[in-house]
Amino acid sequence: MDFTLNDEQRALQELARDFARNEIEPVAAHHDRTGEFAMEVYRKAHSLGLMNTHIPEAYGGPGLHVLDNCLLAEEMAAGCSGIYTCMEVNSLAAAPLLVAGTEDQKQRFLTPLSRELSFASYAVTEPDAGSDVAGIGTRAVKDGDNYVLNGHKMWITGAGYASWFFVLAYTDPAARYRGMTGFLVPADTPGVKVGKKELNMGQRASDTRAVDFEDVRVPSVNRLGQEGQGWLIAMKAFDRTRPPVAAGAVGVARRAMEHAVQYAKERQAFGVPIAKHQAVAFMIADMAKDLTAARLLVWNSAAKIDRGESNTLEAAMAKSFAADTAMRVTTDAVQILGGYGYNTEYPVEKLMRDAKVFQIYEGTSQIQRIIIARELLKDSS
Repeated sequence: MDFTLNDEQRALQELARDFARNEIEPVAAHHDRTGEFAMEVYRKAHSLGLMNTHIPEAYGGPGLHVLDNCLLAEEMAAGCSGIYTCMEVNSLAAAPLLVAGTEDQKQRFLTPLSRELSFASYAVTEPDAGSDVAGIGTRAVKDGDNYVLNGHKMWITGAGYASWFFVLAYTDPAARYRGMTGFLVPADTPGVKVGKKELNMGQRASDTRAVDFEDVRVPSVNRLGQEGQGWLIAMKAFDRTRPPVAAGAVGVARRAMEHAVQYAKERQAFGVPIAKHQAVAFMIADMAKDLTAARLLVWNSAAKIDRGESNTLEAAMAKSFAADTAMRVTTDAVQILGGYGYNTEYPVEKLMRDAKVFQIYEGTSQIQRIIIARELLKDSS
């Protein structure tokens, strides 16, 4: 068992770290304050090959492994997780294609992402269906060589800039999970209506919107897999995307710890740096051990799927533990910085706001615990 990164991985990690420090972190506060889409950052990232790294070489991408993408995710999210999320959303939208797409679909939808800067979105969540995917109301009715799609999606990351959407809809509502089907829907299709940008508590640089589908005609060649396979495809996609998302949580936590350590060494109380006080030193120690444990869970979950093994259990463990760790570490960082930590002129309050959504998107921490329990208990009956 060897946790040592190879030369290529270290070079990739260093490239991403330099990019985050030089291109992302200096503009993070601005984009958090204004909510502006960081297009210039994305142009630079795309030109350096730091976007769409999951896309295979056959479709213009570098075809990096999931573990490699986790290394990138930690560094990018340490710069700004809101900006990173809009870079990573292409991976989530493309994951169902990698799982179940035809050669024609991959050429038509993946290759353009590699060729030029563009975005895609994963449209599954609805106002009344988040954790309970079976509660979605979107319907797709067969009509000749097309499907007519109607529904309302919510909290769709990157929707305002997406060139296409992966959409989950019912083709047979009575069949529940087995009645869901996935579709690839170009954003310029008549009937696709994108809502206003939402103002969220954290990750404000991210673009989050509602999307309506009103009598949208989708050709059958844009159906992903067979009818009724949509839910299974979506869940298999999560096995690929949850490790990098968990790595993003690690990046946020790591950056918060770095700020806390630096401040604790400099700030004095009762004649000594506050790092000398056990109460503060123990908080930092807990940050470090939980952060390291989270990273190892992430790497393990990524390594398993890279080996072609099932990682559903490990991905859920990594996602829940890393998300909870990010929330805990950023909260403690604010506490260590005291009034400065609570002030918007200092970065840790932003990190704390940004951390919260890791416990929510791509499956809440509670849903991850359900998955963990089911995986452990499924053969016990």
